[in-house]
Amino acid sequence: MTPNLLILGGTTEATALAQRAAEAGLHGTVSFAGRVERPRRQPLPQRIGGFGGVAGLVDYLRAHKITHLVDATHPFAAQMSRNAVYAAQEAGIPMVALTRPAWTAQPGDRWTHVPDIAGAVRALNRPATRVLLAVGRMHLAEFAPNPQHFYLLRLVDPPQEPPPFDEYHVIVDRGPFTAEADRALMQAHDIRLVVSKNAGGSGASAKLAAARALDLPVLMIDRPALPARHELATPQEVLDWIAHAGTDLGV
Repeated sequence: MTPNLLILGGTTEATALAQRAAEAGLHGTVSFAGRVERPRRQPLPQRIGGFGGVAGLVDYLRAHKITHLVDATHPFAAQMSRNAVYAAQEAGIPMVALTRPAWTAQPGDRWTHVPDIAGAVRALNRPATRVLLAVGRMHLAEFAPNPQHFYLLRLVDPPQEPPPFDEYHVIVDRGPFTAEADRALMQAHDIRLVVSKNAGGSGASAKLAAARALDLPVLMIDRPALPARHELATPQEVLDWIAHAGTDLGV
């Protein structure tokens, strides 16, 4: 049977996998949640929007005769990742996560870990400072309880409504970024604290290298807990897994 993939996308890794799959002659679809206004064009057909929970995803998998499910969403897309695990189990198809290894502190880093966004909000209940807030557009409103800070916001898309802060500056840009440019950016805005999700990968790690070089503290938001699942780190590993799915590796 010719593989028919469903790739839950939204990351550079998902795009790279779609490219490799298309080059290998595989069929499939890349699905986006629709949170980014201008998703990167894909070499495979794409769909935008949710599925309607686990039941809706199971219906989609069955209706479209999906043979392999690949969760290549952002490491913080926890609900979608949970749904993928349970839907694949119910539909009886192999599923794997293509995910970036988490960042780990390097010598010279000044990290404080918090378990989630709420923990980061609590940690910012402190005297006013100047913050690079790298959490994405969807979470800005959650930081409203701490309007005393200046917030530097770098977003893929402009905010749909003004952020709930008295002082802020928005930069609309898409990575990958460089440590040199991020260092200059932080210096230009006199940043004193970096708040970041532990997204992993290389495309967004420049701010951490810049913070290290400037001896700035980082408030690191740990990844959410997820059900047990098989995880791979590169598109080639996923293609190899697809070739053997149905063996112990793919179950």
